[in-house]
Amino acid sequence: MEDIKELMLSRTWRIAFIIAALYVDAQNAQVVPALFIFGDSLVDVGNNNHIRLSLLKANFPHNGVDYPGGKATGRFSNGLNSADFLAQKLGFTGSPPPYLSLQGQANINSSIVKGVNFASGGAGILDENSGGSLSTNKQVEYYSTVYGNLVAQLGSAEAEKLVAKSLFLVVIGSNDLFGFFKSNSKLPAKYTPQQYTDLLISTFKGQLERIYNLGARKIATVGVGAIGCCPSQRSQKNKTGDCVEEENNMARNFNAGLKSLLSSQLTPNLQGLTYAFCNTYGVVSSYFQNPSVYGFKDVVNACCGAGKLNGRVACLPVVKYCSNRGEYLFWDLYHPTQIASQMLVDAFYEGSADQVSPINVKQLIST
Repeated sequence: MEDIKELMLSRTWRIAFIIAALYVDAQNAQVVPALFIFGDSLVDVGNNNHIRLSLLKANFPHNGVDYPGGKATGRFSNGLNSADFLAQKLGFTGSPPPYLSLQGQANINSSIVKGVNFASGGAGILDENSGGSLSTNKQVEYYSTVYGNLVAQLGSAEAEKLVAKSLFLVVIGSNDLFGFFKSNSKLPAKYTPQQYTDLLISTFKGQLERIYNLGARKIATVGVGAIGCCPSQRSQKNKTGDCVEEENNMARNFNAGLKSLLSSQLTPNLQGLTYAFCNTYGVVSSYFQNPSVYGFKDVVNACCGAGKLNGRVACLPVVKYCSNRGEYLFWDLYHPTQIASQMLVDAFYEGSADQVSPINVKQLIST
């Protein structure tokens, strides 16, 4: 009798263990078939490494000091960036690979089936604001090629089904706004701030429509942050070191235009399209207003750099970087630290309506 009890107990424990293991697997399971990423340096995971003539690279120390192995990978961060953290949230074992790293690879089909990252540091909505980077138009062009490869690999119906269930992340616009405010910019002579914002939104509309026409149905768009509060802008354009309000005004106007585009123009006219608008400006503004609440001790200076606010010289191997990186909002002149990127993704993934609307990313992938 005791032997039977012991056997039953051992079986009970084994069953409990299996159920627990299945639960963990379910929690960590990939919740979308693929993740496709478009954007700029905030989500570039190494595309610019493969652009020979580009000066906008981050594949050198001190970038990557907190990345596994302390390796500089081309991410404009001390460690992981938002693309990495979103991939983790979705259950992927790693970020989708940079598109340019796949060129010439024999196993490219097996790589693209779980998604691709097209983002490029320095990219803009407008081609003329993208310099030697992959503009949004070029990124969409490359995605068209990937979609064609998926159709050839899986067949039209299966490729369409995979893409429709996948998540598309788009993080773009900051470089276009920075371009307007450059000291040598010719843009203010051609456009008023409102005309320029309207141009960006109308151009972006066409780009999102092209992605939709190539199968995208779930799109997470990330609004522009408070660009006037970056260490570079504070240090160079404001003697007091305060935020540059003119730049922040344009960021707010761009975000308002993007929200209107999504809700009033695209969703009513593109059948099956669902989206989440990630309110970067609002979330980051809360960090500026109450830094200690979020664990920050410094939301003004860059951790890595030199000059006023560490915002005059980029994060080059010759400069110093802070030891308490988890307490800084900014890693360098423009980019957030690893911890800030993680916090932003947390907010967008399961956040409230003031952080992400009309639904959050977790709800978006469930539609």
